[in-house]
Amino acid sequence: MKKSLILLSLVFASFANAQDCSKIFISEYVEGWSNNKALEIYNPTANPINLAGYVIARYSNGSTSAQVKNAVQLSGTVAPYSVYVAVIDKQDPNGTGQEAPVWDSLAVRADGFYSPDYNTSNAMYWNGDDAVVLLQGTLTSDPNQVLTTIAGMTVIDIFGKIGEQPTNDQGSTSPAGGWSTDFPYTGMVGIIVTQDHSLIRKSTIKKGETSPTISFFNPLAEYDSIPAVVVRLDANGDTLYGTSGNPILDGNWNSLGTHDCGCNPLSVKENTKEVLSIYPNPSKGIFQIKGLSEINSIVVVNALGQKVKSINLKGASSTSFEIELKGVYFVQLETTSGDLITKKVIVK
Repeated sequence: MKKSLILLSLVFASFANAQDCSKIFISEYVEGWSNNKALEIYNPTANPINLAGYVIARYSNGSTSAQVKNAVQLSGTVAPYSVYVAVIDKQDPNGTGQEAPVWDSLAVRADGFYSPDYNTSNAMYWNGDDAVVLLQGTLTSDPNQVLTTIAGMTVIDIFGKIGEQPTNDQGSTSPAGGWSTDFPYTGMVGIIVTQDHSLIRKSTIKKGETSPTISFFNPLAEYDSIPAVVVRLDANGDTLYGTSGNPILDGNWNSLGTHDCGCNPLSVKENTKEVLSIYPNPSKGIFQIKGLSEINSIVVVNALGQKVKSINLKGASSTSFEIELKGVYFVQLETTSGDLITKKVIVK
């Protein structure tokens, strides 16, 4: 065990001083019901990046090391200031149990599907209490080879804490729990937010976490947490119920596919002299908008793509608006010159 930790330290050290906006990192982690698992990877640079040289690995249940069979080689390209969404490869509509299909609403957001067979690669089978690691390198054909012994394998980003399995709120690791909102963040106190949730990287984060020796993992220090599902609403904002009498639930995946990051110079149009800001974000429901001298209108869309609010401003330079229900929303601003700017906001 000590040898594994030493090797980890050596591998991680090479990227410990990575500069802001210089390397890809995890921008969203999805741990939904059943097999709804996904990882969004953000490119903070001005150049496209070929993902063929990158790996996702799962450090399961507090393990201090991972092998080739716990990892999967990525493919595809992620465009500048854009994202790539990797989803677990469960696409058989007739699958049951461990082979249950990914919900359609998540599958349509995938750029690539991975790990169809657990016995070949279990990289995408996390349950809220596993560390997930993004590495740069190429896997070997030996399923039992430890990743840290592969030449050139370096860590780019870590979600969770390697070597720690958080408990559930009863203090047991069976069933698995997850990291929580309160210190020591191991699930004993506070609310567990890495199980049956999605974690969205804050826009202020500009590089991955590469230290394997952190004393604790506080999930809300760099991420915002949203539930895995949301209640379906009608046009009036009222809950819709199924034939069983229970509320209809939808996957809460609409935050996948885009990422708001301070690395992107185009997050604010170059021809605007002031910086657009929506704050506080996350909020308990009331947001302030400042920075644009010519905002023509605001449209707020919820995680299901439904318009929940529309405001005409006629050239105001600042304003505020309120969203009553918790969740992820997209604020679409149109300037008097016709420019469209979209910002993601979260109501806690």
